[in-house]
Amino acid sequence: MFDTGGGAGPVVPGGAGTPGGVGVPGGPVSAVDVDRWRAAVMGLDRDVSDAERVDQLRALEELKAAAAAAQARIAVDFEASQRQAQARQGVPAARRGRGIGAQIALARRESPARAGRLLGLAKALVEEMPHTYAALAAGVLTEWRATLLVRESACLSVTDRAVFDAEVAADPAALDGVGDRRLVARAKAVAYRLDAAAVVGRLRQVEADRYVSLRPAPDTMTYLTGLLPVVQGVGVYAALTRVAQSLRAQGDPRSRGQIMADTLVERVTGQAVAAAVPVEVQVVMTDRALLAGDDEPATIPGYGTVPAAWARLLVHERTNGAGCAAGAEEEAVLVWLRRLFTAPSTGQLVALDSRRRSVPAGLARFIDLRDQGCRTPYCDAPIRHHDHVVAHADGGPTTAANLKGACEACNYAKQAPGWRDQPLTTATRRAGPGQRQRAGPDPGHLVQTITPTGHRYTSCAPALPGHQTPRPQAADLAGVHSPIERLMLDLYWAA
Repeated sequence: MFDTGGGAGPVVPGGAGTPGGVGVPGGPVSAVDVDRWRAAVMGLDRDVSDAERVDQLRALEELKAAAAAAQARIAVDFEASQRQAQARQGVPAARRGRGIGAQIALARRESPARAGRLLGLAKALVEEMPHTYAALAAGVLTEWRATLLVRESACLSVTDRAVFDAEVAADPAALDGVGDRRLVARAKAVAYRLDAAAVVGRLRQVEADRYVSLRPAPDTMTYLTGLLPVVQGVGVYAALTRVAQSLRAQGDPRSRGQIMADTLVERVTGQAVAAAVPVEVQVVMTDRALLAGDDEPATIPGYGTVPAAWARLLVHERTNGAGCAAGAEEEAVLVWLRRLFTAPSTGQLVALDSRRRSVPAGLARFIDLRDQGCRTPYCDAPIRHHDHVVAHADGGPTTAANLKGACEACNYAKQAPGWRDQPLTTATRRAGPGQRQRAGPDPGHLVQTITPTGHRYTSCAPALPGHQTPRPQAADLAGVHSPIERLMLDLYWAA
């Protein structure tokens, strides 16, 4: 990808000692150097042969792997430094390490849960699996395949893991051309040979990790996922399959998959018909969309945006008893309407307040509707706690302006020394040290999180239906002469 000069090794863009240019790093590489490389990569020569394009793709893939290895080393060093800092501050040993993964999550723009896994991966690679780490740094392994090796060796002792690492990853040539499935099969075989009892013990222990999750899917659908022990999972699937085959044989017009899905809903909820959902599903939409046929999308907290027409159809079916079991319409509570008042300029709910430290039910519902999920940037977890932005012990009131929705992990991470939240009341937002400020229309409820290292991250409550973004006036277009510039400005205001 980059030329080499005089046999001195690979030439990298923006190396140390070569401001803004291309040169061989003459010393430690700083974050500024890495940022220059990132900018230089975007300037790759496009007027090349297809053979060179393939070389560029391979070089960039190896660069990604090397960057992942560098991130792993940095994460390990960062954790060690932060633990030492917490020890000097007198944090009890049992609580040291709290908030470290959350800082890594914000820096990597990942959810806290994924950042925790990335930190565990980094420690395993750097401290216990040097050959796998070297293969990752050399670009022989991708970050995902390195993750697979760490996962398959997690049950081994430190000594056996070192042997596993040497057998599987010491020879880079043996990894060439190996896909995910073959790599996992090889890793399982080595792990089982080294400690069969540990592998079997892990298989039994992971049953404790069973869970059910719900994720949005396209077109107003959802993925309901259950992680189950193999016997239970196969049993559930076999039972649903038998029902589908039986009903299809009796002439049921639904497809096999539709019958299995409907049967799952009916057996879990206990209802006679899958469409007659007996639980509360909150749909937030404007009165114009509900009553006047407006096309502004609606929102389902915990899911996201849905088309207005679909939301109207849902309400229509409930108000007309469609989807309810025959004869059960009189017993069904079909639709409750709750009025919510928002500010048109921001799409934010109006404020409520309480004199109590604990958040009352009405205010908690308000926060759930306003924030729709954990307010930590990049965290998609559901709200479990209603957290005071300015702590109640520091005089923070129990008001909508001083509350935010948070998941358990993010709320507990904030308790580590050096973390601080503060509400922002202006339209100026600052994403972090050294980054430019952005001014624009008032974005609504803003909270700025300050980490122990002084980095700042801003989160904004998502706008609810009814938000009207102001369009630029003619005076705002002064000096914008190009049609492309005018189009881009329109897209900015429409975004």
